Amino acid sequence: MSAAEGPLVVGVDTSTQSTKVLVVDAATGAVVASGQAPHTVSAGAGRESDPRQWWDALREALHQCGDAAREAAAVSIGGQQHGLVTLDERGEPVRPALLWNDVRSAPQARRLTEELGGAKFWAERTGSVPAASFTVTKWAWLAENEPESLRATKAVRLPHDYLTERLTGEGTTDRGDASGTGWWASGTESYDAEILAHVGLDPALLPRVVRPGEVAGTVRDSHDLPFAKGTLVAPGTGDNAAAALGLGLRPGTPVLSLGTSGTVYAVARRRPTDPTGTVAGFADAHGDWLPLACTLNCTLAVDRVAALLGLDREAVEPTAHLTLLPYLDGERTPNLPNASGVLHGLRHDTTAGQLLQAAYDGAVHSLLGALDLVLDEDADRSAPLLLIGGGARGTAWQQTVRRLSGRPVQVPEAKELVALGAAAQAAGLLTGEDPAAVARRWNTARGPVLDAVERDEAALTRIAGVLSDASPLLERSTNAH
Repeated sequence: MSAAEGPLVVGVDTSTQSTKVLVVDAATGAVVASGQAPHTVSAGAGRESDPRQWWDALREALHQCGDAAREAAAVSIGGQQHGLVTLDERGEPVRPALLWNDVRSAPQARRLTEELGGAKFWAERTGSVPAASFTVTKWAWLAENEPESLRATKAVRLPHDYLTERLTGEGTTDRGDASGTGWWASGTESYDAEILAHVGLDPALLPRVVRPGEVAGTVRDSHDLPFAKGTLVAPGTGDNAAAALGLGLRPGTPVLSLGTSGTVYAVARRRPTDPTGTVAGFADAHGDWLPLACTLNCTLAVDRVAALLGLDREAVEPTAHLTLLPYLDGERTPNLPNASGVLHGLRHDTTAGQLLQAAYDGAVHSLLGALDLVLDEDADRSAPLLLIGGGARGTAWQQTVRRLSGRPVQVPEAKELVALGAAAQAAGLLTGEDPAAVARRWNTARGPVLDAVERDEAALTRIAGVLSDASPLLERSTNAH
């Protein structure tokens, strides 16, 4: 490890399938050590993980960082949003956590929306219309399907909250992650008593919402991680808010994140309230807002198509007739939680490479369809799209986004932006700076800009037409469940 110019901080990204750790020089943003360890997700009817695996993975990832982690002056944890962690009186998980991409609570999402004033009520009260990914719907599902689990639950947490609490011994969360639960009122920035009462959740079971820049706690004695007792712990936040911090985002700059799920978001000054439910009106981690649209099917769906075809993920060929809606895990945007994929235009002369390109096109079309709703009227719609996430460095992803958006694309060189954003949050505790300003000082968004190309209007029209024609079938599939 080279000598650091400033104190060291640790940023953590506990994502769906692994936990990643960066040890960062708070003065320069240089990554001096890193580690990563996997955890498993159930492959049954739902998507679940044992939270204790996240702790074990954090311990292993920190161990890989060696002495650098022991020198950290502050730590912050970013994590997958929406997951429902239920703890008993000893702080142990009652059951595996229900993850964001578990769509079994789709019926509860529809019912809650109808029972409490409709989509407009929810959008104005919480900033978002309930979808199967949201925590409030998972709590309602648990109440209906596992009442014994509900009775045993003495604390309700989100994934990043769980790890932060094991570090500090205190139940805390932040406004960014709280805004994705469905029981946090974005107008008052507090838990919503009416919604909590409706779903039978005692607010005493919920963590305290720590304000941006506030210390969530300090590392306590009873742990098996390399941090010294008294190490500062930042509030942490959800993964998208952490990535926004990691990029040092200014209002109006659009981001496309290509991961297991795909997201489009931008920092906004005004509180979003979209009654269509396409845009989730999340808070960000430093006092503004993070309107966001999410698709369930992104890199994982395209990689699955590539595997079925026996192709490398870059082995695409142009197509002018084939359309694939890759809803392999249902879908969130559009809201079709139990839908399956749709293939249209297959011919004798269709090649495997064309089929793979159609999967890319279908995934990117879903994201771009929400972009105008995410951006407010003050946004510069000719500015480069920031392309991040696991797919961002893939040539096929880059070219598809350019062709279907007609906009320039910038690919930041920095990797692990969620963990970098968490590290910037930890550094902000030490310096008193806005974490986004810390990230801008670190120049995390630096990267090549790919010029705009002419937008492929024919492809966009073809995909939209197939989606419109298939909608009755997709709706029947959803309602059948």
